[in-house]
Amino acid sequence: MMQAMIFAAGLGTRLKPLTDSRPKALVEVKGQPLLWHVIMKLKDAGFTRLVVNVHHFASQITDYLRAQENFGMDIRISDESRQLLDTGGGIRAAAPLFATDCPILIHNVDIFSNADLASFYRQAAEADATLLVSRRATNRYLLFNSDRQLKGWTNVSTGEMRGPVAEGGAERSSLCQYAFSGIHVFSPRLFPMMQSWGECFGIIDFYLQACATADIRGVVQEDLRLLDVGKTANLREAENPEWHV
Repeated sequence: MMQAMIFAAGLGTRLKPLTDSRPKALVEVKGQPLLWHVIMKLKDAGFTRLVVNVHHFASQITDYLRAQENFGMDIRISDESRQLLDTGGGIRAAAPLFATDCPILIHNVDIFSNADLASFYRQAAEADATLLVSRRATNRYLLFNSDRQLKGWTNVSTGEMRGPVAEGGAERSSLCQYAFSGIHVFSPRLFPMMQSWGECFGIIDFYLQACATADIRGVVQEDLRLLDVGKTANLREAENPEWHV
C-alpha cells in the first residue's frame, strides 16, 4: 500500500479575498480545485490511502470529497477545526489514520510541480524521513552532508543557522545547501520521537532536532520545477498548459 497526507488546513491568507468564503484547497485552477489536482496526481502515482487535514471552512472540503465519492480511494479526514496544529502537529494528530508499516508521503495542497511522486516514494523507503529538494534559489536552505543526511538549516540573508550545524555538530563548509520543495516522506517510526513536543509545531523544526539521531535525508531532483499556487500572483501562471501538479 502507498499512503499520503495532503496539508489542506491552512487559512489561505495569501489568496484573499478568494478564501474569504472557501478554503484554499477549493480555490480553482483550470476549472478544478487545488485539492482535485493533488489527489489526481497521487492517485495516478499509485497511492490508495490519503489523509486530508482540514480547518478553514472544513465542512466544505468534507462535503466536496463526499460528493466525489472520495474519488474511489480510501480518503480519511484529520479534523483540526478546533485548532490549527502546524505541519508537525498535523502529522502527529493524524497518526491513528495511517498504516504503521509503510511510509507517508506529505504534499502541500498549494504546490504544482513536475515531481515523480512514485519514484520519490520508492527512493524514500528506507530512511526515517526523506525531503525532496533542489538547487532552486531562495533565502532559506536545508543543509546536508555528502551522504545527503540533514545537518541543519540556514537563512543566507541573515546568517541564521539551526540544527546540528548551529551547535557544532557539523562543519558548515562541508555541507551542501538545497531548497525544500514542501514534499517529503515520513516514516511512522518517527511518531514516538514526537511525543515530547507541544501540540503545535512545524515539521522542519522537528526534523532539525531529530536528525541528530534519526536518518533524515534529502533527494535532489535536478530538473524540479515548482509553482506555489498558494498566492494570488501565481494562480494566473498556473493556468498555463505547462503547469500541472
